[in-house]
Parts: sequence; C-alpha cells; structure tokens
Amino acid sequence: MEELVKKVEEKGINVEDVLLTALSKVDPEESIRLRVQLAEKYMKELEDYINKGDAVQASEKAYKVAEEIVKALAEKLKTPEYQQAMKEGRWYTYTLGKTVNNLAKKVGEWILDGWNSAYFLHIWGFHEAKLSIDDITSYVSKVIKMYEEARKII
Repeated sequence: MEELVKKVEEKGINVEDVLLTALSKVDPEESIRLRVQLAEKYMKELEDYINKGDAVQASEKAYKVAEEIVKALAEKLKTPEYQQAMKEGRWYTYTLGKTVNNLAKKVGEWILDGWNSAYFLHIWGFHEAKLSIDDITSYVSKVIKMYEEARKII
C-alpha cells in the first residue's frame, strides 16, 4: 500500500484529497469535518514554521489552510464548483479561485482576502522562496482571519 501511495503521489496526485473527495460522495458532513481538522493541523504547522523562522514552509502551510477551508465551505454551501469537483473527481486550482469568487458573494470579502494572500504565499513564499518571515506576516494574518471566520460558518 505504501508503494502505491508513493507512486500515485509521484504523479502529482494528492492521495488525501482524492480520499476526501470520495468520502464526500457518501458522507459530506464527515468530509467537511475532516477538511476542517486538516486545516487545523496545517494551522499548527504554520505556527511552528513561523516560530522556526522558516518562511518557505510557513507559506506552504498557509496555502494548505486556505485550500482546505475553501473546499470545506464549498462543500457546506454546495457551490457549483463543488459539484464540478465531485463530477471530475478532484479540485483544480482554477476551480478553487472560481469558488472563492462565488463564496465571497455569500460569506464576505474575508474569504477573497484570505485566498489571495494564501495564493501569493504559495507562489512567492513557497515555490519561488523570495519572502522572509517579515515579508509574510500580513499575508498570514489574512489567512488566519479566513480560518477563524470560516470556523464560525462550518
């Protein structure tokens, strides 16, 4: 089983997300609960990396928090993009962006601010590794606000 997971992940497939998407089809409430739990895990890791001064990993964990929150809210509110992800069997980054736009109309601009900050961190903080801990603080605070506001809804 470990070899299978490794090979699938080498192909760029997020096994955890595939399993949560499959679970969503049979038990949406459990899927939402597990996505929030995953966001909480990433939030703790984010704080740990900030304390260690690791802006690259902190940036990626901030993105992962936002990604799980968007998916959980989309599932909770049954957005068209959630329906599309279920039909296609996975989420795409562009679908997450479309989801955030629609969610902002329903829940407020905080989700758009959080997602935009997280995506900026994902690209410039993680992939390009161009940001320091000082550079990421304002962006991280937007992701934290997104997480806190979403928890009130979920």
